[in-house]
Amino acid sequence: MDVRKIQLPREIHTGAGVIEETGAICKNLRFDGKVMVVSGPKTRHIAGETVIDSLVNEGFDVHNITINHASKNSVLEVQDLIKNCCLVLGVGGGKVIDVAKLASTRSAVNFISVPTAASHDGIASPRASIKNEAGTVSLKAEPPIGVIADTKIISGAPFRLLAAGCGDIISNYTAILDWKLAHRLLNEDYSDSAAALSMMTAKMTIKSADAIKEGLIESAGLVVKALISSGIAISIAGTSRPASGSEHKFSHALDIIAPKPALHGEQCGVGTIMMMFLHGGDWKFIRDTLKIIKAPTTAKEMGIKPEYIIEALKIAHTIRSERYTILGDRGLTEEAAESLAVKTGVI
Repeated sequence: MDVRKIQLPREIHTGAGVIEETGAICKNLRFDGKVMVVSGPKTRHIAGETVIDSLVNEGFDVHNITINHASKNSVLEVQDLIKNCCLVLGVGGGKVIDVAKLASTRSAVNFISVPTAASHDGIASPRASIKNEAGTVSLKAEPPIGVIADTKIISGAPFRLLAAGCGDIISNYTAILDWKLAHRLLNEDYSDSAAALSMMTAKMTIKSADAIKEGLIESAGLVVKALISSGIAISIAGTSRPASGSEHKFSHALDIIAPKPALHGEQCGVGTIMMMFLHGGDWKFIRDTLKIIKAPTTAKEMGIKPEYIIEALKIAHTIRSERYTILGDRGLTEEAAESLAVKTGVI
């Protein structure tokens, strides 16, 4: 019998001001005793102190740590401090949440995600992106037991982060196409339900593109819910396939090649334009939607030189080589890569 466990967040709390209820939420989840709050230098002041005060008011023994990087050393540092904790709360952006998520997984401690920005689907996914000697790697982790997303705080973050989150969601389009391709050619396991949830999330985001505006709490709520849905699709599938394909390979390659990469979601959005072209799909529709959201669609808008785009396209197939995509096993030649980037207007 094929038995598989699917772990999903038990509770998801969203709304303006919900962060002030953090202590009560943790009490209702039956937690008690020592807890650790992980935050970044900026997010400690933006949201971390509010979380700490709320937990203290509910009688928790609160400890905290500030991290600067999503690195292997940061994960080890957090692991050392949470051995006797009943709960870890990651309060911040993607780096903070990924470090807290992986450290809590490895220490068998429950984790609650408290995002201060909506820049990628790591908010609720069972994956963590961590930097090591080889670059950025995506590692398996347990999804959070809860998510507390204060849309007022998230709407106050730089709009570029929200637009990047949209790019990450829209990239589900080509991720699903790549997954279907691998299923047809290599008989790779495929989940209809996970794929359907992933595509529904992307389509709803595109449908609402005109409504995603800077500073709007409603816009933050829309994107946060989409990112959480995308993360849940990954949990259902048991793989990041529903939200990560050739466009993510391109993004990870850029992280290695470019001296100063753009945001993850921005790179995935631009990658989706080009990978949709390779799939023979409506790449102009993807490009135009990203423009509506004010997400970058060119190398220049990302602040990346054309030669790095071409080089990243050439090596993208080597990133997670076990994952088959439209890039195939041989990847693109320099001529093909340049032609692709020019035809789609990326360079």
